[in-house]
Amino acid sequence: MTAPRAAILGLEGPRLKPEERRFFADSQPLGFILFKRNCENPAQLKELVGELRAAVGRQDCPVLIDQEGGRVARLGPPNWRQPPAAITFARLAERDLDLGGEAARLNARLMAADLADAGITVDCAPVLDIPVPGAHDVIGDRAHGSAPGLVATLGRAVCEGLLEGGVLPVVKHIPGHGRAAADTHVALPVVTASEAELQRTDFAPFRALNDMPWAMTGHVVYAAIDAAAPATTSRGVIERVVRGHIGFRGLLVSDDLSMNALEGTVAERARAALDAGCDVVLHCNGRMDEMAAVAGATPPLGEAGMARWERGESLRHAPAAFDRAKAASRLAELLETRGKSLADKPLRYA
Repeated sequence: MTAPRAAILGLEGPRLKPEERRFFADSQPLGFILFKRNCENPAQLKELVGELRAAVGRQDCPVLIDQEGGRVARLGPPNWRQPPAAITFARLAERDLDLGGEAARLNARLMAADLADAGITVDCAPVLDIPVPGAHDVIGDRAHGSAPGLVATLGRAVCEGLLEGGVLPVVKHIPGHGRAAADTHVALPVVTASEAELQRTDFAPFRALNDMPWAMTGHVVYAAIDAAAPATTSRGVIERVVRGHIGFRGLLVSDDLSMNALEGTVAERARAALDAGCDVVLHCNGRMDEMAAVAGATPPLGEAGMARWERGESLRHAPAAFDRAKAASRLAELLETRGKSLADKPLRYA
């Protein structure tokens, strides 16, 4: 089998255009990522996912989406359930850890059911970042708390719920985005905390979940480790921290190459990310000129990357038996009995 290209690409709209179909057939990306612009209703979405796999001729082609809950949910009303933000489960877990974990797992299992119905196989969740006072709110309520142990516990519950539903989780944004004082969609944040402090806090949830199949990098500079490059394009951060201290052995995908935190053309960004040690690069905006540039700069997935991807696929199974209505009722009960408006409560920092 010829290895697919080490890239995951987006597309422009809810239907595959003839020129996109031809481009994907020729370029053979590893997979695709979907956004709200691609998702109109369940029937349309399922058809689109099938067409994407047909375009590359691989039924195991991963199709990704960001379905975290709260403000980062590509599927939502009126055609899909609106999952709560991660902070909701953190607030519940601060009162009762077991119930918080149960609720987070049930919510993830319900999200997985929606994704699996459409043929989506990878969810870019959970967020394991730990926000601190003064950080940009780009993470904010997407966080599962501010204490490393709590974030790790709830993060694993989310991963378990997704895996039970036949969907692979992507832990993000490795090795930690919570201290960033800027939104990486707009600018490059620099974190000045010591390496010892980062190991104690930011890196800890990722180390606790280093057995997960996929992880996504953050476009964040960690000055104590590499003052010249963000994690996505830093060999020092990826080798020393992600593969070293954290011990992550799964498939490592970059965050979106089109974000303004990165310098250079998208082709230069793609090469820099792969040279640093990312297995796969991610390009999301669906612009054909940029996707062509990324494809031109991206080789086939390497031997190590193929092994990591195949290991992840080995963890993806058909969804276990599941009573969706019963799970939704239990989740509503957990959130209701522990107090309304949990998501509206301010984040309590450790």
